Amino acid sequence: MEWNAAVKERVEARLKEKENALASYACKSSGAIRFQKQPDDDFLSFSHDSDKIVNSYCYSRYIDKTQVFYLVENDHITHRVLHVQLVSKIARTIGRFLNLNEDLIEAISLGHDVGHTPFGHDGERIISGILQERGEGIFEHNLQSFRLFHELEVYGNGLNLTAQVLDGVICHNGEILKNEYRCDRSKTPDRLLDEYTKSLEGTFKSKDMVPMTLEGCVMRISDVIAYVGRDIEDAIILKLIKRDDIPKEITEVLGDDNEKIVNTLIMDLVNNSMDKDSLSFSPDVFNALDQLKRWNFKNIYTNPKKSTQDEKIKNMFRAVFDVCLKELESGEKKATGIVHWYEKMNGKYKEANSLPRVVADYVSGMTDDYLMNVYREIMIPKSYGISFAEK
Repeated sequence: MEWNAAVKERVEARLKEKENALASYACKSSGAIRFQKQPDDDFLSFSHDSDKIVNSYCYSRYIDKTQVFYLVENDHITHRVLHVQLVSKIARTIGRFLNLNEDLIEAISLGHDVGHTPFGHDGERIISGILQERGEGIFEHNLQSFRLFHELEVYGNGLNLTAQVLDGVICHNGEILKNEYRCDRSKTPDRLLDEYTKSLEGTFKSKDMVPMTLEGCVMRISDVIAYVGRDIEDAIILKLIKRDDIPKEITEVLGDDNEKIVNTLIMDLVNNSMDKDSLSFSPDVFNALDQLKRWNFKNIYTNPKKSTQDEKIKNMFRAVFDVCLKELESGEKKATGIVHWYEKMNGKYKEANSLPRVVADYVSGMTDDYLMNVYREIMIPKSYGISFAEK
């Protein structure tokens, strides 16, 4: 079906009007750059990217990927799929207040964490360690998110997302907090690819990447805003901490629950960033947020109660990785499913990647449950299916 010509003209006029109303330093959808040309983009380039992302296989796997707390039977604990929705809502709110491109912000937000492994950051560190032992570079979830969209989805063809969205995804590192966020508008798609390649090899630190758009900066800080208070609520539910444990010098500035923390951070950021081409908090709020992140790290993320299964999880990753590699080398279709997956990938992918990197791509894409199911399949004995009883 095709557009009615008169309707199409009115729609385009309205989209152009909205584009022209954006802040002068906003990234316009009409200025989107793709590595491969795509018809019918015009003023909907970034909106099209959101459609591609939510319909991708890697996006669907968010549903069973850990945010912070794994091996927990409580449906109220945040999973990755909820986290990205929270980031998207917070980032679009900030973008709306600052008159930035919400379509771009939404696409970056929805896609930023698809590269996370099963069992969150712990799984990420384990896979990276395995690759480094083999001299195969490193693994970081933000690099893998870029990799999935640009190289892995659609059997090695990628989704052909815009450079601005891919850049925001790879630069999103929410573990890094700064008192001011500036973008680098001189950054080109070629430079983006070069930084990605060098980061994957381990010769360039991805934490030093700077987004090419202010929208990418908005998503980056929104990642922090979305998790710093929510993780506290989850930790309280799991009785790792009590609300009164949070230092008063922090709560007096930010508040003592997620709702207050999020509202304070959004309002302070907007108050200090309105009509500017950079983002910043006030000194008091930034210092309180920095202290809260450090407090969370000590009392939540590295809490000994959370680490009781770490060695078992490490053994599980290594066992599955080794078996996947053996099956890939032999070509035998057995327990892990990797050979079946690999056969569907195109020749370009197979030529460009070593087998250990292929295994990292496959294992990192697993959900928590699928990884554990594969581990049970390869490690737990089964019944022979016959009786040895004498007749």
